[in-house]
Amino acid sequence: MRVFITGASGHVGSALVPELLHHGHSVLGLARSDESARRLTDWGAEVVRGDLDDLDRLQAAAAAAEGVVHLAFRHDAMVAGDLIGAAETDLAAVRAIVEALAGSGKPFVGTSGTGLISLAGLDRPGTEHDSLPGGYRIDAENFLVEAAAKDIRTSVVRLPPITHSKLDHTGFAPSMIAFARKNGFSAYVGEGTNRWPSVHTLDAARLYRLALESAPAGSRLHAVQDEGIEVRRIAEAIARGLNLPARSITLEQAPEYLGFLAAFATIDNPTTAAVTSELLDWHPTQPTLLEDLAKPFYFD
Repeated sequence: MRVFITGASGHVGSALVPELLHHGHSVLGLARSDESARRLTDWGAEVVRGDLDDLDRLQAAAAAAEGVVHLAFRHDAMVAGDLIGAAETDLAAVRAIVEALAGSGKPFVGTSGTGLISLAGLDRPGTEHDSLPGGYRIDAENFLVEAAAKDIRTSVVRLPPITHSKLDHTGFAPSMIAFARKNGFSAYVGEGTNRWPSVHTLDAARLYRLALESAPAGSRLHAVQDEGIEVRRIAEAIARGLNLPARSITLEQAPEYLGFLAAFATIDNPTTAAVTSELLDWHPTQPTLLEDLAKPFYFD
């Protein structure tokens, strides 16, 4: 299958491109910089120059491919505090690609987050069957799932707050580490008993491949290995890695000590992947988050 990937040179993309090539697929990757283009070429992928704002180019590349995986997101805007702008760009890109694929029967795998279902106020771990009528990034997820009615084999992979590995340079884990270095301590809010799920990058990449190959139309999938780790334990693991103390802060202090992460610091998001595991025979095999945080690579 010839697969068009947005975000192909990013964190998950840098694992997904080799995963697809290894399993006999070819890759057409979106690249907005010379460095990204060089990386894709070195891996053996074709390059499409552009970014998420170039909707005509997204549509042309999607139409020329046999399947699409949408990984790109305006993380720069999110980190700068423009959550609305980042989500609007994402939704516009999803709409453009859906328009290009309508009536084709091709697979289109999108990306969302397990953290969104924490807004439902569940008193149990979230499942793939849980959804919300709308909201930040939820609108794009719902639009893509509903696009299955347009004869597109759509699916959405919900990534947990932390997707971890040596390939993770800009996610929540390295951001928490950077803030801890800056502050001189590793921070968590209150008692830190709220829980975040996590997954290893390589396991997530394998799930995207399986979704591309065989996920039923309209599927919501969970890329989750650790169903829920207390944020205090994550902060303490980071403190050990940096030889710094871990310290509780108040919610009011969170923007000062955690920057953009303050918006996510108190999310309680225990999440299961039981449906995904059964549906696609996907079973994580890589190290857990706390195992990775016990290694030096995050701190070197």
